[in-house]
Amino acid sequence: MALKALDIYKLLPKKNCKECGDPTCLTFAMKLAGGKADVDLCPYLDENAKAVLGATTRPPIRLVKIGVGERTFAVGEEFVLYRHEKTFYHPPGIIFKVKDTQSPEEIAAATVRVRDELFTRVGTDLRFNGIAIENTSGSADIFSRAVAVVEDHADLPLVLMAQTPEAFATALVQVASYRPLLCTATRENYREMCALSKKHGCPMVIRANTLDDLAALAKDCVNEGALKLVMDLSPTTLEDFLVRSTAVRQLAITRKVPELGYPVFFDTTITGMQDAAIALGIVKYASVIITTPLSAESSKAALTLRQNIYTDPQKPIQMNPGLYRVGTPGKDAPVLMTVNFSLTFFTLQGYLESTRVPCFLLIVDTEGLSVLTAVAAGKLNEFLVRDALKKFGVELEVSHKKLIIPGYAAPLSGRIEDATGWKVLVGPRDAAEIGEYLNDEWKS
Repeated sequence: MALKALDIYKLLPKKNCKECGDPTCLTFAMKLAGGKADVDLCPYLDENAKAVLGATTRPPIRLVKIGVGERTFAVGEEFVLYRHEKTFYHPPGIIFKVKDTQSPEEIAAATVRVRDELFTRVGTDLRFNGIAIENTSGSADIFSRAVAVVEDHADLPLVLMAQTPEAFATALVQVASYRPLLCTATRENYREMCALSKKHGCPMVIRANTLDDLAALAKDCVNEGALKLVMDLSPTTLEDFLVRSTAVRQLAITRKVPELGYPVFFDTTITGMQDAAIALGIVKYASVIITTPLSAESSKAALTLRQNIYTDPQKPIQMNPGLYRVGTPGKDAPVLMTVNFSLTFFTLQGYLESTRVPCFLLIVDTEGLSVLTAVAAGKLNEFLVRDALKKFGVELEVSHKKLIIPGYAAPLSGRIEDATGWKVLVGPRDAAEIGEYLNDEWKS
């Protein structure tokens, strides 16, 4: 179990030397307890204390980075079983799988999709993470040629999926410097795979049929010097994956079986229910998700779900407050005010763009709360609106002093008029009705 701050403090030298970067040893202990500091920052810890603290203060699930360069992604380093307890930090990498028996054109098409496909949602660019090449042919040379096709078209994180160390060695001649994820090491071949992982600095997937066997294999791989591990839980059904992934997460988070504290690998193509498997993997702890190239609809669903699950539930996605233009508004254009909750902003912006009515959108800072919540919490008030109108120079942009506020902010209309001197118009509660409102109610 993780030590509490006072337990950690008892093991520290209590010098308050500040060499760790913190003003006191107690402050350092509190950071260690929260997983926000490293024991190596203290120069006066003896080896015994380091061993004890290192085992209890490092993240219960190790961080593993896959790939190099701009598209590198990290997985692991999670601290909780449920996201509402704190948050989930590292979204799973969703990887498109190709087979080396496919034509170069097919392999290239999948690679280009991952390279170029982009889905923008609530101001965030969402995309897939990399390409997995499977050595279906059993030939090291054919496998190597397929890897070369991928490399000719993109610099993406790679997963190399083969059965023999020889196939890996041949492919790694071309791509070792890009740190691909090697899949898979088993009890039968782990020494050879560990040697490749160590030699090239590549992370590696390990696989065993039971969790006990997996923990033992992880320990043996670490003893061989392979430290960057990802675990394949060998599920045979979706229910099997759910049971095993939940058990692994519980055992890792509680540190009951620290050997299971590694990110989880999930090849959804073996399930026969790929879309359902991807969704299950995202919500139930998979860190590397392998899939065949998805349809446009399934792509958006997977990327949206991943974004939702890996958004901090305690920190809503926020827009920067300011004055935004929709179209090319002139001096007589309407001014609409709303909050800086990103989903509110982008929903309203979308409907405004569809009306083709040029306008200004004044975004005020409610700390990411929705309109209704901000009104109820007192975060949206007349003084906030008054200050925003002045700060962003709205009077300089228009020849009128009319402000449209959201329907849910109607109780504030009179107070906003008194505080700002602007005439307040109450808009609809539903953003979908804004086009009809502007056509019927707005007078320049």
